[in-house]
Amino acid sequence: MAEQIGWGILATGLIARIFAKDLALVPDAEIVAVGSRTQESADAFGDEFGVPRRHGSYQALVEDPAVDVVYIATPHPGHHATALAAIEAGKSVLVEKPFTMDAAEATDLIDAARAHDVFVLEAMWTRFLPHMVRIREILAAGTLGDIVSVTAEHGQYFDHDPEFRLFAPELGGGALLDLGIYPLSFASMVLGVPRQVTAVSDPAFTGVDAQTSMILQYDGVAQSVLTTTSYAVTENAAAINGTKARIEIAGTFYVPTTFRVVDREGQLLETFDQPDRGRGMQHQAVEVHRCLRAGLRESPVLPLSETLSIMQTMDEIRRQIGLTYPG
Repeated sequence: MAEQIGWGILATGLIARIFAKDLALVPDAEIVAVGSRTQESADAFGDEFGVPRRHGSYQALVEDPAVDVVYIATPHPGHHATALAAIEAGKSVLVEKPFTMDAAEATDLIDAARAHDVFVLEAMWTRFLPHMVRIREILAAGTLGDIVSVTAEHGQYFDHDPEFRLFAPELGGGALLDLGIYPLSFASMVLGVPRQVTAVSDPAFTGVDAQTSMILQYDGVAQSVLTTTSYAVTENAAAINGTKARIEIAGTFYVPTTFRVVDREGQLLETFDQPDRGRGMQHQAVEVHRCLRAGLRESPVLPLSETLSIMQTMDEIRRQIGLTYPG
């Protein structure tokens, strides 16, 4: 790879702007191009972030020879088509979460990535945060003993605007896909693929889910209890409970934060409190760069097989709660 890795930002909404700000913290990253559905939007983004190459279409962005990696920041229903276009153009791809709308689309993208021999990663940025790296080290060391349960929640309050993307069915709205992906991915990191899923939900005024709770059971005795809502701000804490000790992650668990390790007698074994810069989205870009320089086509931290299994779990949850989308 060249000394600098050139990024193309596909779509110009809020998440793209947050990512662009954090990408500036990565020394060997450069935003070389931006693509939008309109030239006006691409130019505005380019002016804001000093991006030299501005494209008035997504296709022009993925075909730009200066771009090494395409960051997909469209609403959820646009992930599949735009990521596929980037893959077919031979670009490495970082796709916002959820990876796709369903497991069938995820399978299609994974097959395409392997056929074209390009790197693809779901942008579950939480997985790469420093406190999550340390948590995986603690789990691997066996400090907690056998894992018995995982709890996690993600709740935010949004004004009830039918045109806001989180409530719009045509934009893949709902608490599950937008917010619930965080606790689901966290549980997957700790416990893997569930053998049984049980879900209940209440609908929002537009028909998407407003609040969904899930119990996932795994081989052995382990369970995860997860909940997500777009109707209230919750503590957004998480915990991993083992036979020897537990990890208590302070709210909000999916952003840079602190945690404690406490044994079953209540003794404090470890406190993690490491300051981080920015919003924390730069760490996934660092992982992309590491993988590209190592010649990898997927990240061992979040392999494509795990991304697919999470989408399959979400499909089953949607089936149980009756959540469908146009098309």
